[in-house]
Amino acid sequence: MREIRSYYEQFDEWGRLDREPVEFQVNLHYMRKHLPKSGTILDNGAGPGKYAIALAGSGYTVTVTDLTPGLVVQAEQHAKDAGVHASMDGFYTKDARDLSGFRDGSFDAALMLGPLYHLQEEADRRLAVQEFARVTRIGGVIFVAFMPRTRHVLNALTAPHKWPPHDEFEAIKSFNETGVFNHAESGRFTGAYYYDIENIVPFMESFGFETKELIGSNVGTMMTEEQWAYWRARKEDREVTEWLIKEATNPYMLGSSSHLLYIGQKGRV
Repeated sequence: MREIRSYYEQFDEWGRLDREPVEFQVNLHYMRKHLPKSGTILDNGAGPGKYAIALAGSGYTVTVTDLTPGLVVQAEQHAKDAGVHASMDGFYTKDARDLSGFRDGSFDAALMLGPLYHLQEEADRRLAVQEFARVTRIGGVIFVAFMPRTRHVLNALTAPHKWPPHDEFEAIKSFNETGVFNHAESGRFTGAYYYDIENIVPFMESFGFETKELIGSNVGTMMTEEQWAYWRARKEDREVTEWLIKEATNPYMLGSSSHLLYIGQKGRV
């Protein structure tokens, strides 16, 4: 956990979503599609709070948690700057595996857009989802982020110098079997776990969730800045973004996205 805190204390996650705006737009579109008209939301692993603030601005009461204390402080400041602090029901430093302090069924909906791919041990991932399910009410809608192995392998094959030890194919082959990645260069992306896409739905359904959709959040990151600039110059970038939002549900696109969003509803176990 120390490695994760250290990484996110210095990484500009708010800026990442500014640099990759389609991911934020795609996720928010599908959140608004599935969320109830009002209610309480937990943003578990909220980072600097970009989704939490957008949802609070839409009238929801949002609670923020994150493992990294500095990000919790950032989220509260961003909420104040955005004028939505009154709609926030607290900012807490918490490990996703232990949400003690929140009662069973506390939230009408819940987000977990980061913790699962930072937990390399299956027991830890299962504990995090169990806690997540516990604090969500029956019938509540949940949104959970995953990273797929397929896109990471493609990233390593096309830019091996960015992903050591995956600049050697034997290491890529081993990763493809285990899903476990540890960057060889200190200060780069934290140790992570990447999922086989076909395992995501059964994994979440094993905790009593009913699957609504599995979407590709950021297929648009396959496009370079030069390519986006072309469509902006033609004033057609909005149409491109709308197409990416629509195609996010296309199952044949999932392996092209570095982040996936599972959308489900808590049933009676």
